[in-house]
Amino acid sequence: MSERRYGLDDLLTLMAVLRDPERGCPWDVRQDWDTIVPHTLEEAYEVADAIERRAFEELPGELGDLLFQVVYYSQFAAEEQRFDFHDVVHTLTAKMLHRHPHVFPDGTLASRREGVSAAEVETRQVHSRWETLKAEERDARAARSVPDGAAASVLDDVPRTLPALSRAAKLSKRAARVGFDWPDTRGVIAKLREELDEVEAALDAGDRDHAAEEVGDLLFATVNLARTLGADPERCLRATNGKFERRFRQVEAALAGEGTPLAEAGLERMEKHWQAAKRRETTPTTSSEGESRT
Repeated sequence: MSERRYGLDDLLTLMAVLRDPERGCPWDVRQDWDTIVPHTLEEAYEVADAIERRAFEELPGELGDLLFQVVYYSQFAAEEQRFDFHDVVHTLTAKMLHRHPHVFPDGTLASRREGVSAAEVETRQVHSRWETLKAEERDARAARSVPDGAAASVLDDVPRTLPALSRAAKLSKRAARVGFDWPDTRGVIAKLREELDEVEAALDAGDRDHAAEEVGDLLFATVNLARTLGADPERCLRATNGKFERRFRQVEAALAGEGTPLAEAGLERMEKHWQAAKRRETTPTTSSEGESRT
């Protein structure tokens, strides 16, 4: 007889019990909206990490941990009689139906198109419609949340808790959508050079605080360069982090093989092994039969 598989109702019941003041877990009972946010961000990154490593066997667990965060917030809301998990599901489904009129013409699941493949739908029109609907939703949210007398902004509702690179990309994308952008990629590259010159000028003046501020401008310009190339800056930097870690571990291994402590190796020696690690990654090896392989 197979083991019973748990369902969503079991998960919601589990959360309610964990939060029960008398029968629950003391740690879970102590949590609130703010204390769970760091865990939510961490779980989202662990999902991304598992995907990047193609560790698909880990994904059910990581996605479950992320889902648990949604269940947590829904439980807080239910306790405060604001909404519950089923309201979250309803709101999400209604929003997706509204944003896909090319698939659900009258905004209901029953109206899904029959016999129309995704390839037959004009991608550009779909994207344009999606952005228009999202803009309408942002305007509606702004109307509810902006204080009386305050002007709404196209930058409203870009979450402040996003990683800085991701938030910079969203802010610049919003501004570019209304025409505040460089005419082409060359313009962004010129801006990068300008910002780097300003960093150097601040350093030459001995003003490290101003130099740090200019480094922020340099990073923001770099994010814009990634955006104009259609690249996600957060993903670009994660890839570079991985590359740096991989190569530096090879430096450590090479020095260990020579019996040289890392702290005593010196920059010149470490740089030599670093360049060797780079060559190993960029130069195909050759088999005994003379065939190139990576």
